Amino acid sequence: MSMFRIFDVAGSAISAQSQRLNVVASNLANADTVAGPDGTAYKARQVVFQTTMLGVGAQAEATAGVRVSTVQEDQTPGRRIHDPKHPSADAEGYVTYSNVNAVEEMVNMMSASRSYQNNIEVMSTARSLLLKTLQIGQN
Repeated sequence: MSMFRIFDVAGSAISAQSQRLNVVASNLANADTVAGPDGTAYKARQVVFQTTMLGVGAQAEATAGVRVSTVQEDQTPGRRIHDPKHPSADAEGYVTYSNVNAVEEMVNMMSASRSYQNNIEVMSTARSLLLKTLQIGQN
């Protein structure tokens, strides 16, 4: 594998983790929302990754990268809390909140953030190695 392929692989991972961070941010922003006028509450979303081939076609070397294939809604029912005085309460006095688990989303955020940082470090290290190789060639 060419040293330049490292940038393609790490770049695809950075892009995928960036999308994951955006989904986590959306989930956290809607963690305590109640059902809207249509009666449905916000459903947590999860990113699904897929391996993708980079450099397929005219180039001889193909390298595996990653991309976001879909963003799926979690079908777990939302939390129902009995609060008959709430303006969004149903006929039985229950309010339906989103199914977002804030603790799980914080763990997802930390994991995505660390993965993003690791891939930035990989790119930085590869850049440094390429610069050192050029310096050796000059001497």
